[in-house]
Amino acid sequence: MIKFNNASLKDRIYACWLGKNIGGTMGTPYEGGREVLDIQGFVTKPGEVLPNDDLDLQLVWMMACEQLGPNRVNSHVLGEYWLGYVSPNWNEYGIGKSNMRLGLLPPLSGQYHNEWKDSNGAWIRTEIWACMAPGCPDVAIKYACEDASVDHGMAEGTYAAIFVAAVEAAAFVVKDVRRLIEIGLSKIPANCRVARSVKLCCDCYDKGIDWKETRAKIVEDSADLGWFEAPANVAYVILGLLYGEGDFKKSMILAINCGDDTDCTGATIGSIMGIMGGTAFIPKDWSEHLGDNIITVSVDKGCLYGVPKTCTELTERVMKLIPIMIHANKIGGLDIYAEKDENDIGDGSCLMGGGVAADLCARPGYSFDMDFVFTSARIIFDREPTVTPGEELPMRIVFKNQLSGTGPRHLQLRWILPDGWSVEGCKNEVYVPHSRPSIANASHTRAEISFSLRAGEKVDFRNRIILEITMEGHPTVGLIPIVVMG
Repeated sequence: MIKFNNASLKDRIYACWLGKNIGGTMGTPYEGGREVLDIQGFVTKPGEVLPNDDLDLQLVWMMACEQLGPNRVNSHVLGEYWLGYVSPNWNEYGIGKSNMRLGLLPPLSGQYHNEWKDSNGAWIRTEIWACMAPGCPDVAIKYACEDASVDHGMAEGTYAAIFVAAVEAAAFVVKDVRRLIEIGLSKIPANCRVARSVKLCCDCYDKGIDWKETRAKIVEDSADLGWFEAPANVAYVILGLLYGEGDFKKSMILAINCGDDTDCTGATIGSIMGIMGGTAFIPKDWSEHLGDNIITVSVDKGCLYGVPKTCTELTERVMKLIPIMIHANKIGGLDIYAEKDENDIGDGSCLMGGGVAADLCARPGYSFDMDFVFTSARIIFDREPTVTPGEELPMRIVFKNQLSGTGPRHLQLRWILPDGWSVEGCKNEVYVPHSRPSIANASHTRAEISFSLRAGEKVDFRNRIILEITMEGHPTVGLIPIVVMG
């Protein structure tokens, strides 16, 4: 059971956005620097808030939840919001949008030919998911993964988003920084580069190594990845949290002084510490220096109307979404209208690991999902979806029976192919079993087929295949758009 006093929760969510704004404004002037810095605080004028995509994009995701409801928000929906309302095309943002315009759905859109898939664009925009699911990291990481997969596939950028979202959501109920780090690490592959960099930072801190030497070790360990990548920058956030030892100013300045993506590291430090301690944790002189305004740089406000203009307005609207998120995700034992904050989660170890995280991280990058109500399908390419004339492309589809207890599915498959193309090794019918509601084994509701697409003599730059899925007695026709690049 997790109970929040409504006023206390609202204060901590406001502190999250205020801390985000402070760190983004403080760090932006130094973004991209490769040397150790020596900043002391703001270089901006009082009341001047610098625009930051870290916060901008989350305003769009919040409005998607307002307009459609959390149940409908997934990577496909967020992808369409990217194309409709987010203007920048730099790095992974532009690659993800370009791939979607070609017809590649997430996470394939973020995986295909994306040299920036290990970068920082996703973990910097996770607070919205944590704030709408306070104390519920498994809910937050589900949305963070859907979000990140659009422009990072299933690479380090997405693992970083899962890690940070877990830390932020858990920070509403866990105050110990080391336990928060453990919770975050438990949600991502132990051998991924984000985990490696975070554990390196923790190991250096435990050994009493100076922060500058720790920073140098992180840089050296990530040298093969290059600059502006998620593993090292997430580690700089952890460095700030550990070496800052609970001091807001010290923590943020340390993270920014590590250099690299300084607006992102400063902003994330601010949001995490704001969640942990509320506005009382944020130095008064810094909050007064910045003010309450939100200045956007990435949102096309000519198309998306009603974007929050202040941290206060953003907080009010997030608070209204929390009960909707609780209901949509069937979150039991979460009360946001209690007399006082209290929970029975002990040291927070009960928030670690879990099947949700394992399922998310097991998803292949060269894949995408389709939902047909009675059945869902995950389309998986065994390699990059590119072919030459006459070449075969191995594929798999995993079908899932989504209406438990209503009987098995007998699916009929019909392929619509370009001239000269063929499908090898695929039957025209698929049997998908079912289980009683009391049976939890997912394999009782799934069926997997393997086959190959064989290209014809003519291969275009972009080749579209349609797989039609029907089932007798059901009016819904499932159409799976499969795009293969030449």
